[in-house]
Amino acid sequence: MSWLVLVLSGVLEAVWATALARSDGLTRTAPTLVFFVALALSMAGLGWAMRDLPVATSYAVWVGIGAVLTVTWAMASGAEPVSAIRLLFLAAIVGGVVGLKVVH
Repeated sequence: MSWLVLVLSGVLEAVWATALARSDGLTRTAPTLVFFVALALSMAGLGWAMRDLPVATSYAVWVGIGAVLTVTWAMASGAEPVSAIRLLFLAAIVGGVVGLKVVH
């Protein structure tokens, strides 16, 4: 269950990061609310998962999931360019996250 909560918290990290960018410096109401709610839930889930999982592994997986999803969303929405090298580095992050799960 801790791994599921950790993965969902990583997804919420991507949500709050994207909402923060769209909030225009926390001046737009809807994205700002999404940012704060997703941030609180993401941190709560990370903290909950860390009760059973090692801190370093939990944090690395959480950041990795959030980073990959944030960049993937930015590329899919056209906010950032897509390139083979970006995809390669995203695959490396995913491989690292999977590797941390495997060795745990």
